[in-house]
Amino acid sequence: MKEKIQSFGRFLSGMVMPNIGAFIAWGLLTALFIDTGWLPNAQLSTIVGPMLTYLLPILIAYQGGKMVGGNRGAVMGAIMTIGVICGTEYTMFMGAMIAGPLAGLVIKKFDKAVEGKIPTGFEMLVNNFSVGILGLGLAIIGYYVIGPFMGGVLAVLNAGVAVLVENNILPLVSVFVEPAKVLFLNNAINHGIFTPLGAEQVANAGKSIFYMIETNPGAGTGVLLAYWLFAKDKVTKDSAPGALIVHLLGGIHEIYFPYVLMNPLLLLATIGGSVAAMIFNTAFNLGLAGPPSPGSIIAYLGMAPRGSTFMVLLSVVVAAGVSFAIAAPIIRLSNSKQSLEDSTEKMREMKAQAKGVAASTVSTAADALVNVAPSDIKHIVFACDAGMGSSAMGATVLRKKLSEVGRTDIEVKHASVSEIPEDAQIVVTHQDLAARAKKSAPGVRVITISNFMSAPEYDALANELRA
Repeated sequence: MKEKIQSFGRFLSGMVMPNIGAFIAWGLLTALFIDTGWLPNAQLSTIVGPMLTYLLPILIAYQGGKMVGGNRGAVMGAIMTIGVICGTEYTMFMGAMIAGPLAGLVIKKFDKAVEGKIPTGFEMLVNNFSVGILGLGLAIIGYYVIGPFMGGVLAVLNAGVAVLVENNILPLVSVFVEPAKVLFLNNAINHGIFTPLGAEQVANAGKSIFYMIETNPGAGTGVLLAYWLFAKDKVTKDSAPGALIVHLLGGIHEIYFPYVLMNPLLLLATIGGSVAAMIFNTAFNLGLAGPPSPGSIIAYLGMAPRGSTFMVLLSVVVAAGVSFAIAAPIIRLSNSKQSLEDSTEKMREMKAQAKGVAASTVSTAADALVNVAPSDIKHIVFACDAGMGSSAMGATVLRKKLSEVGRTDIEVKHASVSEIPEDAQIVVTHQDLAARAKKSAPGVRVITISNFMSAPEYDALANELRA
């Protein structure tokens, strides 16, 4: 079930994440040029509305249509979404998440139905007019059906959000968010749920508290600080400072997940820190002008509206302080003598057994290369959930390791675990994503790691492929 939820969440976030740059541009535009912004400008502020109403939903739908139906599906998704947008007064991020994949599916089914049946010489005519006619029909359906329906859904959701805020219940959302994050649902929660809801708030108030729930780096910072100061295992203790820098400044939250999974009681620390920060944010009516992605403290402060930078920074300090206060005694009193790698390896084996899968089905760096000589390895893919954060960092680390052993001829790319390139000869991924990697790249050797910064598998693989 966790794998299915991860896949669905990845699909939702997959429509938003490639367009995060556009969201950041819109957030900066809002923070800078609206009436309450840093540099109020009546002319430039007129761009804010059209970007929110048209550009961002159409980009989401375009990406969603492309994921299902390729380039033709992308165009179909954009056409249908115009109808959805015009059919309601609400911002149609969620409508675009429905219209894009639906339109992509329609054109995909049409293309399959007519494959091999188009008379020679009429291919371009049929291809162009099929998109035009079907797109027009879906735009009309979007205007009369999906737009009004999603408007009603958003009205209910907004009413629910108002109840949560007015009754000070919103901080309790963190009780569910923090455990879900360490199960690699962080991108799905942030970009699939909070980003669309936050955009509606920004349109009305110029800021949104939803952008401060999942992205606050304080909770993970407290845990990593506690490991740095009080961990008994030297490897874990030494790796914590590097992980802290990548987490806090680089914004890659996935790097602290293995530290929490090593001692699940530390979920109390991340939940406590996040809840405390949300109580603080709610009490002082804080919010951000756009999604801080990645969840770096730099991006966090960059999206702070005028006059609230210090308070936004303080919310991170509150989360880190409470998280550290809870995590420190847990780590100090822990009797476990296992290293970070040992603990996560044991967890991997237990999870594999629970699923009825032999642990040996997932390769380790000590395995012999399958059917390929080391000298013939030219393409390695580092995969993470979204293919943008931890995988990019891991690819950089692995690239340096390979360079040290003279294998600069090996191309190391990063990608989503669900979209591993066909030319991949070896896939490196976090152990929690191993099953999805095997499904995405069947027959390809998969190497699992537990610590993105100091995994011994990096050195083992580099030595195996030494020139």
